[in-house]
Amino acid sequence: MSKTPTAAQLNLTTTTRLSRNLRHLRSAIFGDPIGSVGFFLLLAIILMSVFGPIWFPLDTISDPTKLLNPPSAEHFLGTDHLGRDIWAQIVSGGRELLLMAFLTASIAVVLGIFLGSFSALVGGKFDEMLLFFADVWLTIPRFPLLVVLSGFFTLDALALALVLAILSWAGLYRTVRAQVLSLRSRDFIEVAFMLDMPKLYIIFKEVLPNMMGFIVANFTLLMRAAIYAQVGLVFLGLLPLDQNWGVMINVAWNQGVIYNPDAIWFLLSPTIVICLLILSLVWISRSMEEFFNPGLRK
Repeated sequence: MSKTPTAAQLNLTTTTRLSRNLRHLRSAIFGDPIGSVGFFLLLAIILMSVFGPIWFPLDTISDPTKLLNPPSAEHFLGTDHLGRDIWAQIVSGGRELLLMAFLTASIAVVLGIFLGSFSALVGGKFDEMLLFFADVWLTIPRFPLLVVLSGFFTLDALALALVLAILSWAGLYRTVRAQVLSLRSRDFIEVAFMLDMPKLYIIFKEVLPNMMGFIVANFTLLMRAAIYAQVGLVFLGLLPLDQNWGVMINVAWNQGVIYNPDAIWFLLSPTIVICLLILSLVWISRSMEEFFNPGLRK
């Protein structure tokens, strides 16, 4: 007669599954050329944003003799409408954007995972009520609501991250709930219930180790959505941000740079960097989707 696994054996099994999933996650990124390029591209942008300002500090004084100059040996991306170096602004313009996107994705993932897992494990009326609330929440148009909120409240990077996370939890909640419902029929989840393990233990020790690839994929998607939202609000002039790639696009557009070929890099530079950042997240997300969905694996 087979014995019911003990809590120690269950912990060992969970650790083994987590270690295996982390190895698969690493191979999903570095085993796929596109995923590897996306990872190193994202890493390069992060390193540039964190350490770049040490070697390329921002110009604090305008120079009227260098207004909207084309690229040169001294300023290889040219200068802006105040005669300041564009490359220094590119280097310093990513920290706030990356921090806001990371905070948004982190908060939204925590909310989605906790609510989705808890709802699926508890079930009953609680699950039905939360699912109905999520369906209603998904009907709210997020960007128009952000535009309205920006008109009434001052949204800094932290406040914007919190608002975006609250607006983004419902979609992840539904997906996590569906995944947990599929995992609930697995033997190791049933054993955890048989051992009368707490719900939080089951969520963090049993469910999450089996959803690492899925969580990373959704994390990158949430970062991408947060970047789009912030750049859109900054371009409309609705966020009081000092130095940001979106601010550079807004200023360049208002200065009519699009009609000045000599200064076009004032507009193109932040646009290209934002596109590269989004592209890196898309490539990483694609690799994670292949890892999470065996039907997509080559």
